[in-house]
Amino acid sequence: MENFYNLGISKEILSNLNFLKLLKPTPVQQKAIQPGFEGKDILAIANTGTGKTAAFGIPIIERLNNNKSLSAIILTPTRELAVQVGKHLTDLMGKNIGIKSAVLIGGDSIKKQIKLIKQNPRILIGTPGRINDHITRKTLNLKNINILVLDETDRMLDLGFIKQIESIINILPKTKQTLLFTATLPNNIKSISEKYLNNPVKISVETKENILRNIEHNILNIKQADKYERLLEELHAREGSILVFMKTKHSSKRIYLKLQKDGVSVNAIHGNVRQNKRLNILNKFRNQKFTVLVATDIAARGLDIPHIEHVINYDLPQRTEDYIHRIGRTARAGKKGSALSFISESEKNIWKDICKLITPNDQKIEKSNDLKRKSFKSNRRDSINYKKKNKNSRNFKTDFFKSKNKGSKKNVENNNSNKTKSSFFKSKKVENNDSQNIKVSFFKSKNKASRKKKLENNDFKSFKGSSFKPKSKNSKIKEKKNSQNIKGSFVKSKSKDATIRKKKNNNSRNVKGKFFKSRSKYKYK
Repeated sequence: MENFYNLGISKEILSNLNFLKLLKPTPVQQKAIQPGFEGKDILAIANTGTGKTAAFGIPIIERLNNNKSLSAIILTPTRELAVQVGKHLTDLMGKNIGIKSAVLIGGDSIKKQIKLIKQNPRILIGTPGRINDHITRKTLNLKNINILVLDETDRMLDLGFIKQIESIINILPKTKQTLLFTATLPNNIKSISEKYLNNPVKISVETKENILRNIEHNILNIKQADKYERLLEELHAREGSILVFMKTKHSSKRIYLKLQKDGVSVNAIHGNVRQNKRLNILNKFRNQKFTVLVATDIAARGLDIPHIEHVINYDLPQRTEDYIHRIGRTARAGKKGSALSFISESEKNIWKDICKLITPNDQKIEKSNDLKRKSFKSNRRDSINYKKKNKNSRNFKTDFFKSKNKGSKKNVENNNSNKTKSSFFKSKKVENNDSQNIKVSFFKSKNKASRKKKLENNDFKSFKGSSFKPKSKNSKIKEKKNSQNIKGSFVKSKSKDATIRKKKNNNSRNVKGKFFKSRSKYKYK
């Protein structure tokens, strides 16, 4: 089908689709919209960026618009995806359709959400955790829900939401329409589909190989320490919006601050950023207020920004399937994009697993120590700089050898080449003979000097011997006696001083005694 007119969509929705410039349905939309109108359960295996939101959104809006007793709930793995789905549905409804909707996610004010719930919205969009919080608070009643959508179910199960999902499904009425969308179909999702879906229409579109066709994919084997400098080069060489994926929230914050210091128009979202701030940053990025967004895997799903042209994997993801979702942020809705991955030594095993996932038919992606095809302008820049360096080095070499040969050319101007060679080598031999004679004379003089030194040393030793010989036993005894006499005289002189001091002290005491005696006489009088 080349357009939406043959799918049985109402004129109101068609006019909104034309306003949004959505003219051709994607394969998943072609296969899912009509069964959705009929109220059938759907099991759709479709990757990110294939138009899944419109595939379940158009049937929900159409059914709710025709039957005012119906209501729907949409569960998503992340807050960002929930916000994205809510925005897309309001765009599809436009100003013509007045169906109320509410987004219930963590990190947002519960009081505001309770006010929205009291307005009786007919479409609820949220994460399993926050919807369970409202159920336990008894602020949300799901008994009148007729349509359930599980968007990106594989991711919800990976995040550990299986218990919350099952508790929500058990509260819902048994007779309902269930639409399950997933990128992969592991055993746990098969068991859920068998348990909760009733004769579903199975849809499988957009294999991983088809996603890679629209993406110009490059890899770079690089040391971890060299990644940041290479990132700067790539950011300056590329044009358009760029999304840089990091492994952790701490590394994303660090790289964001570095890029900001280096004058890059950049912002970042990760787990430590509050929900309101995240939404504000995403809106600015959508409105092209800055060019580079650094993010963790929270932006790998649900980030539908058409003008993202480049994705750079600074760190490879821990889960191989997240790689598909990361690069799916570019080349949206049939457009073309590029993806570049930095691969360090520690990430080579992860890359092997990713290659098995994206190329199951053993089609190897080209890789080398440098990029097979460098990105855009950097390729030209590097080649120009390389040529300049080579020219400079060649000029330097020629100048060096010219200067070396000047001396030999002066001597050989009027002779033939053979004569010059012979004379050159003869002169060299003479020089060598002279040098050998110099060496011999040098070492002879050295030997004479060493002999003189030895004689001097012998004289010095004999001098030492003569100086230390007289110090015999008799001399030692005499020295001891002299020292004792000196000590004795010193002690005697000390004792004389002590006797003089004692006499002085006695005199002073006598004076004091006389003074006090004389005072006592006056008292008695």
